[in-house]
Amino acid sequence: MKIADIADILGATVLCCEDKADREVNSACGSDMMSDVLAYVKNQAVLLTGLVNPQVIRTAEMMDMRCIVFVRSKAPTADMIALAEESGIVVMTTARRMYEACGMLYNNGLGNKE
Repeated sequence: MKIADIADILGATVLCCEDKADREVNSACGSDMMSDVLAYVKNQAVLLTGLVNPQVIRTAEMMDMRCIVFVRSKAPTADMIALAEESGIVVMTTARRMYEACGMLYNNGLGNKE
């Protein structure tokens, strides 16, 4: 699935790196605990979270994630967006709750491959 498709499915607003929205992603995870992301997530391309602090960007960078979706209309700071731009990570925000957003992406085929 392309990152642009994720934005469409979630009705999300892309905040940075829109030029990279044509990249393909095959999996996602949803978590507000970055320690869990670091400990348990492998080969995830998209992070869905309601946590808004610079650690989210740093964690995504360390895990080679391509996209961060802030749920519940959470908005990252300008510093966070600048950090994401430096790393080439697409950042977007959606009004959807995490449970709903994860379910929508799963139902549309993201990570639903056997």
